[in-house]
Amino acid sequence: MTTFDDREQAFEAKFAHDEAMQFKADARANKLLGLWAAELLGKSGDEAAAYAKTVIVADFEEAGHEDVVRKVAADLEGKADADAIRAKRAELLAVAKNEIMTDL
Repeated sequence: MTTFDDREQAFEAKFAHDEAMQFKADARANKLLGLWAAELLGKSGDEAAAYAKTVIVADFEEAGHEDVVRKVAADLEGKADADAIRAKRAELLAVAKNEIMTDL
């Protein structure tokens, strides 16, 4: 192989790794958001964990995280608006990325 081929493979591997890490961080942030919302809804234990899973699954409806915001906003009707949910998710995404980096 040439140096160019080696560099190309390295960039492809880095891209794949970065995408996998972003997917994990998004899923973990959605789980944390679901647990936060479950607490606001008065859920705990297994019920909160089950609700968090529904938030994770909601992210597969469309690209981006607006599908998650819509779901949680509808569930939290009157307890938190979409802007507060977006802000909380951004905060939790940073927490999720930190957790993933420390888990490595």
